Amino acid sequence: MEKELYINGLIKENFKYKLSELGSFTWAYVVISKNNMSISAYATNYPDEWVKYYHDNNLQFTDPVVITALNRLTPFSWHEKIHLDNESLFFRIFEKPKLYGYTFVLHDYKNNLVTLSLLTDPGKRKETERFINLNKGRLDLLLASVHEEYLALTSLSEKNNPSLIDENLFTRRENEILYWASVGKTYSETGTILGIKTTTVKFHMANIVKKLGVVNARHAVRLGIELHLVKPVS
Repeated sequence: MEKELYINGLIKENFKYKLSELGSFTWAYVVISKNNMSISAYATNYPDEWVKYYHDNNLQFTDPVVITALNRLTPFSWHEKIHLDNESLFFRIFEKPKLYGYTFVLHDYKNNLVTLSLLTDPGKRKETERFINLNKGRLDLLLASVHEEYLALTSLSEKNNPSLIDENLFTRRENEILYWASVGKTYSETGTILGIKTTTVKFHMANIVKKLGVVNARHAVRLGIELHLVKPVS
């Protein structure tokens, strides 16, 4: 943990220095394992309360910026159509600030999704878009070069272990319930299959919903399928 905090601190200072040469932004660099959607690393000057809210609610599962970035190779602005409805808790974090954002994307050789998001006041949107269009190459290179430094500083092999899905995200029972829900089984049918009470099935599904930071079971199943988190039951 101390090593990770130290490395994240180095990356933060690197971005802080290099971005200051380009302008004044609220920014976030995030590394997410595409195997299990865990956040491997981050560096940001976001307010601490935003970061805490994001982590406490596992918003990487419902963050429309992350969902969009998973299917992109090129940078995109947040006003573009994004692939998620506003059921997500993510929208609450930006409800009051109402910031305008632009995200650069990188998919690395260790199966990580890496993003660099720049946020500014929406009143400066045109000015920001003009700046970004003129500096896309520099910002893409900045993301690639700093992430390369990050990979050189740390090994992500443990973070990218697919077994972490079962160990750290869902329990075996939760995975079973999510699987049967994904193939259309009702709570009652799932309970019969697993030999447990319907109320127990509902209890575990509530935990799944909480872990994914979504608002209901239907949304949890949809995200589980979309993010390849549903594992076949042996």
